[in-house]
Amino acid sequence: MRWDRLFDDLESQLAAQERLELDSEVAERTRVERSKVTLTDRLVGSTGSVVGAHLLGGRRLEGVLVDVGSGWFVLEARSRPTLVVTGAVVTLSGLARRPRSTASARRLTLGYALRGVSRDRRVVHVHDVGGGLTTGTIDGVGADVVDVGEHPVDVPRRAGDVRSVRVLPLAALAAVADAG
Repeated sequence: MRWDRLFDDLESQLAAQERLELDSEVAERTRVERSKVTLTDRLVGSTGSVVGAHLLGGRRLEGVLVDVGSGWFVLEARSRPTLVVTGAVVTLSGLARRPRSTASARRLTLGYALRGVSRDRRVVHVHDVGGGLTTGTIDGVGADVVDVGEHPVDVPRRAGDVRSVRVLPLAALAAVADAG
């Protein structure tokens, strides 16, 4: 009888130890899995959600996350898209904690996305990481620069209306917003 209690106690200690080991293993696997999740993964997992972004230079944005690419994402507010450079982000809010397993980011680079905006010839507000703003049309995109023909927001780009052409290094770019 006395041994029964001893064996019961030993069995309960063993079960408790096994539970602790299992909990520890699960926690470690969770930490390892989470360490593999990138910002892009979390952005992709948040597509369709309202996301807030605080950028270098102080600009704050909030909108529905509608697209994610390599080094950029697009927030849409009041039917106006803003392309945000991931490297210019200070903080984000509203992101999913886990990525969706079936979704993935577009393979398009920032330069490729900006060339698409340039082809569209839309008037845009270009925000830089220093807090500056340039309004005009993207004239061209190089390997590491973007040229913006500055002109009034309410005028389409015409040579006579261009005040100057600003050259911004891509590393200085924070966001490009449709001014339409």
